[in-house]
Amino acid sequence: MPLFAFDNTYARELPGAYVAWPPAATPAPKLLFVNRILAAELGIDAAALDGPEAAAVFAGNTVPPGAEPIAQAYAGHQFGGFSPQLGDGRALLLGEVVDRHGRRRDVALKGSGRTPFSRGGDGKAAVGPMLREVIIGEAMHALGIPTTRALAVVATGEAVVRERPLPGAVLTRVAASHLRVGTFQFFAAQGDLETLRRVVDYAIARHDPALAQAPQRHFALLRAVAERQAALVAQWMNVGFIHGVMNTDNMTISGETIDYGPCAFVEAYDPAAVFSSIDHGGRYAFGNQPQIARWNLARLAETLLPLVAAPDDEAAIRDAVARATEVIDAFPGLYRAALLAGQRTKLGLHHASRELDAADAALVDDWLALLQRGRVDFTLAWRRLADAAAGDDAPLRALFGDVDPLVAWLARWRARCDADDAAATHDPAAGPLARAERMRSVNPLVIPRNHRVEQALAAVSDDGDLGPFERLLGAVRRPFDDEAAQAPYAEPAPAAVTAAYKTYCGT
Repeated sequence: MPLFAFDNTYARELPGAYVAWPPAATPAPKLLFVNRILAAELGIDAAALDGPEAAAVFAGNTVPPGAEPIAQAYAGHQFGGFSPQLGDGRALLLGEVVDRHGRRRDVALKGSGRTPFSRGGDGKAAVGPMLREVIIGEAMHALGIPTTRALAVVATGEAVVRERPLPGAVLTRVAASHLRVGTFQFFAAQGDLETLRRVVDYAIARHDPALAQAPQRHFALLRAVAERQAALVAQWMNVGFIHGVMNTDNMTISGETIDYGPCAFVEAYDPAAVFSSIDHGGRYAFGNQPQIARWNLARLAETLLPLVAAPDDEAAIRDAVARATEVIDAFPGLYRAALLAGQRTKLGLHHASRELDAADAALVDDWLALLQRGRVDFTLAWRRLADAAAGDDAPLRALFGDVDPLVAWLARWRARCDADDAAATHDPAAGPLARAERMRSVNPLVIPRNHRVEQALAAVSDDGDLGPFERLLGAVRRPFDDEAAQAPYAEPAPAAVTAAYKTYCGT
């Protein structure tokens, strides 16, 4: 039985949007990680996941039946500067599978060797960054955040040279699709409107089929992408996730998080937090992420304008710009609504109305200001607020140096909770204990703490020890569980460690 049942619509329907290319062979492939949970979703026979045959497939040494390896073409704004040709420089889309839930999903290799888009790179990847994708992707999935996921990681048996020689690896990544803002930019920049039109229609058919017959389908697609990105970035902000490299080639049409290179999680709450070694100006700082998402959407909108307005039709151009601008200008409101909805849930509020929006937003803003002034750990503060909901303020107070402002804020929050309960007469979800239980189900105890991630990856890269990686992976897959085994993974790094922490692209 083949490992995958491929159906390759991208390769079939979008000629000119890729280059057919084989993966490079590796000398000694060895499985380091297999995601059996994800494999089951994809309908993969569990018995086919072990042994040298599976390692050969996941390393790219064996192209499985039905696969059509291709390097996808795309462009992108990288830190604000436009690169008209990027493309898959070390990745190959093997094909697509329809999972057990009827969802079409890409299966791609990363680190599988040079392609025509490599731009001088070696097309390889190291073990550490590929296992980072496993940890962060699985953590995000467990937190309920849309994300690409790792199906497998294989050690290649050869070294890749970065600052020093590192053990090589290939990742198998699963995604709703690899369509990016940069995919649209590539063909718009070339003036290839025919292929661009086919890419738009393909994106609609794959992600928004209900829009296929919409009279203004291009703007309807833009609106759908805006809604997905607003929801996604709001979720990032509510767990303290910093993507680190929000270039337009890393912004998906599907609304999934993609590319876990220089990502990190904030510990002491700080909207200006930046960990990426290449983000010298703080463009992609934690608090800037909503504005960058909007900026990226504007770049997507620009690619669509030539499809709906001829260059010599000034009236049509003005109308198209107005329609696109309407969508872009609506993004902050979409984002704020998604953010506040998540924040209310984190606060344990069960009932809401537009009349309460301003007051609830002020309540959250003042809470975050408390965390920022006190350099309080973002994740633990929310989690300990659940203890306060159950009547025990001590764990929360212990996080603060000056508790007087906290006490005043807690009084306001409890008054809001009382009003929330009063609106929920005979609702079993009302009351302090039910509120605390709800809050613990959405405010994680465990996130991929940056120092824990680095320790786990160093153990594999330097010593070949998978134990710390496997234990950390087990912890982040159960982010809301409060058990003794989880406790070491809930603790922040020492402040001095966090202050000096840097992340790298892994390229």
